Amino acid sequence: QAHLARYLGFLLVEGDDLVVREGQVYVRTIAGLKRADVLWRRVDADFIDPLELNSASRLGVPGLMEAIRAGGVVVSNMAGSGLLESRALLGFLPALSHHLLGEALKLPNVATWWCGQPSERRLVERNIDTLAIARAFGGQGHPALARGPRMLADLTPAERSSLRAAMDARPVDFVGQEVVRLSTTPAWRDGALQPSPFVLRVYATATEDGWKVMPGGFCRVSDQADARALSMGEGAQAADVWVLSDRPVERISLLANRDDVKVRRIMGHLPSRAADNLFWLGRYLERAEATLRLVRSLCTSLMDSDAAVHGTGETLSKLRGLLVEWGAVDEATDGGQVADFVSAALHDETAYGSVIRLIQAARRAAASMRERLSEDFWKLLLNLESRLKGKRGDVLTEADGLARAEGALQALSALAGLTHENMNRVAGWRFLDMGRRVERGVNTCRIMRQLAKDDASVDDLDLLLDLIDSQITYRSRYLEGIALTPVRDLVMLDPFNPRSVAFQIVTLKAHLASLPTLQNDGMPERPTRQMVHLASQVETASAGDLDTERTLEIERLLMGLSNAIADRYFLQGSNATPTKKLGGLA
Repeated sequence: QAHLARYLGFLLVEGDDLVVREGQVYVRTIAGLKRADVLWRRVDADFIDPLELNSASRLGVPGLMEAIRAGGVVVSNMAGSGLLESRALLGFLPALSHHLLGEALKLPNVATWWCGQPSERRLVERNIDTLAIARAFGGQGHPALARGPRMLADLTPAERSSLRAAMDARPVDFVGQEVVRLSTTPAWRDGALQPSPFVLRVYATATEDGWKVMPGGFCRVSDQADARALSMGEGAQAADVWVLSDRPVERISLLANRDDVKVRRIMGHLPSRAADNLFWLGRYLERAEATLRLVRSLCTSLMDSDAAVHGTGETLSKLRGLLVEWGAVDEATDGGQVADFVSAALHDETAYGSVIRLIQAARRAAASMRERLSEDFWKLLLNLESRLKGKRGDVLTEADGLARAEGALQALSALAGLTHENMNRVAGWRFLDMGRRVERGVNTCRIMRQLAKDDASVDDLDLLLDLIDSQITYRSRYLEGIALTPVRDLVMLDPFNPRSVAFQIVTLKAHLASLPTLQNDGMPERPTRQMVHLASQVETASAGDLDTERTLEIERLLMGLSNAIADRYFLQGSNATPTKKLGGLA
């Protein structure tokens, strides 16, 4: 789905992204509701409208069928078109071809007899032992046919009796089909070429010169030696079919080439769901990075030149306490060996704040909007998750834990570099970065409250600088050694330090200023108002006054800003008013 949306330039939406208002269909976006003229349906028809079709559906749009009937939206692949795939129609294809086209079928179809006709029903009953029995239409049907057409000889006595009774009760639900023998193709199995039954599907496209069969196609190769078509079910392998040439071939695109395309530089329309997932993708990745920094500091100091180790005394207890407080390690694990503690923080899938759980949450958020992320980003994320899962259960030394934490941090740095250098600076990138900034600010406040108290030791402050990656900046700026007030200022209030809370607030303020507003009355919206209040608290603060309570207040304001962003941009779709028309959505 993501590949098609990216290739065609369409907006990929889910049922929750759409809403029906007064017979029109709209997309919930961060700028309010935007009109959709055309939808290309990629969901089973029964699930598209829980009001009129399958009431248990969570995939559809309430009221969509009414909008279709009212002409408020055009749907390609209209609901109900799947009727053409019903096996019951196969028995009518030869007659339909003569009636509509005045000629026979170019390719013979599988001989099919629909039991809804008396004569065909009697024919099926006479030859029931040599025909395949299948469902005439879609739906659940008889459980014996759940995996496709079956011959009575392949069923158990109980299944045969039940199927015969069902055919007597409702013959319209069944067809009898000729058993077609498939051709075979060489397939490499168990170290040798073996003949395997296969089905070749080709594709046709409508052109100005009529329908054209496209070169190549799609092939399914059975893993069974049984060469009957009805045996092609579970276990079959799929493969693309290529037509080889001894010379370069013309590159063909389904998209029309035009020379009069107008240049556009626009932000685009970002669905609220995509904004939500991008925001939380940023938060999960940043939270995983912060947790990894804690894990790394349990093993050794970031500054090799100082050879400092934060593994003893109260500093060790504070490090462990942070990991327990963040949910990276269960309290039952606290008190054990450092290596066991590190292993749990990295690989324990039962701990909601462990690194593997955070990466899995990031992968789930990314998976729902693959069309907005590059293939490199997706592969890096999957590879990181795989590496963390693959090491689960290993016995770790502190050196092993350090190596794994550093490897994961390098992968996260690569992901951050891809988003910073490769993503277009549109609304999607802003929400991803806002998630990172909010999470980084909150985590920094939490670490500050533990390590920069009034009675903080030099080792506590040294660890704090390690965790926010500001050792080099501090050492180059202050020659007197580590002191509480300048550390607090660098960590919380310095707008030039990309790891400080002040820097996150400056960046968040710029992002919010670039996002669309719902009302044109000139009044600041709630996120903007909270942003102004938060910025004033930080800009007017003094490092000497940044005690635990003041830091906690800033942390709570950051969390409040996150909630305000969510309320405004992620949940506003159903309450927003329709705005200007947007055509060609799918």
